[in-house]
Amino acid sequence: MNFSLFDGRGSTVAADAGHFAFSGPSGHIRATGAPVAIARGSIDSLETRLEGAFADCGPEAIIGGAMPFHRQDHDYLWLSPRCTGVFQTVERSPAEAVADHARADPPVEIYTNAVITALRQMERERDLPEGLKKIVLARSLKVRTQDPISLDGLMARLADDPTTTAFRVALPDPGNRPRALIGASPELLLEKRGNHICSYPLAGSARRLPDTVEDADACARLASSEKDRREHAIVVEYILDTLAPFCDQLACPDGTRLTCTRSMWHLGTRITGQVKDRDMPAALLAAHLHPTPAVCGSPRDRADELIRHLEPVPRGFYAGAVGWSAKNGDGAWHVAIRCADICGCDARLFAGAGIIPGSDPMAEAVETGSKFAALLRALGMPASAALAGLE
Repeated sequence: MNFSLFDGRGSTVAADAGHFAFSGPSGHIRATGAPVAIARGSIDSLETRLEGAFADCGPEAIIGGAMPFHRQDHDYLWLSPRCTGVFQTVERSPAEAVADHARADPPVEIYTNAVITALRQMERERDLPEGLKKIVLARSLKVRTQDPISLDGLMARLADDPTTTAFRVALPDPGNRPRALIGASPELLLEKRGNHICSYPLAGSARRLPDTVEDADACARLASSEKDRREHAIVVEYILDTLAPFCDQLACPDGTRLTCTRSMWHLGTRITGQVKDRDMPAALLAAHLHPTPAVCGSPRDRADELIRHLEPVPRGFYAGAVGWSAKNGDGAWHVAIRCADICGCDARLFAGAGIIPGSDPMAEAVETGSKFAALLRALGMPASAALAGLE
């Protein structure tokens, strides 16, 4: 694939974003032509399905789409005969008018009770070799607008934050209505170019504040938080252990640093390496990593089991992976966070927080509320709408 298509900067998201589109710090890419849906399946069959889809395609073909959170669930991927990184410029539209409030679904009390249950479970399993060490619990908001939400306009507004990767992926809808997963992820799961790979996990977060002094204090508290450092270390160790068998070189050249979006501070560690097999598709490497402890927990299978039990709303594609892979194996996949499932006038927003021993249930609820900020602003609502009654 010609990566000059992926390196354009400064343009905005196209009005015709198609079946999948991504816009972020590395540039912009979207499907063009007539994308074809790939047979759906779980991660276990991904390699076979990728090989079959690419078998009769030209060198410019790419596959893009979304992997669900649960590895056993079916993905939704599209094969595009070609792609472009030259997005048409569209006029920035103001945020749309929406309902005057966002409704927690389920109520926040259900979430805090789930956190309490998880903490008790960790205490019971504390001395077990495969006992639960961390779990990420999510909750959701429901927003209903007066008019159908413009998918193009929403993604264009989310792409205004240069620290995130805005994404849009078409999803199946039984009513044959336009439905998409749209968000602005700050977290790179796996990018591959040639034999070079990069992952940039985030874990440990704090809300950004409008007052510069208070914002600096929030940053400093996160930097010195022993709880957040422990949470972050679990994620980094998992990614290093998972990628090691596929790599000749693997390192964290910058160590753990603070990074931020317009709404959140995060602890982040850039992981770089060189893979042994340069032809291995980026999607397969991403699938080996997914889901990381940043969105699931540790051990992964134990956390996944408890998430199914404690979260009343299925995650679907939230906290899954969104991205693209080229025929030559290159590509980029991002963690599907800070996102919403959009269909017509309805939007369901998701946000999660990492729970480890020492977590405070109400503080974790506040953290999730803060993570809704980017989507709420893009939908025309105040960022504080998800924090009502939590502070």
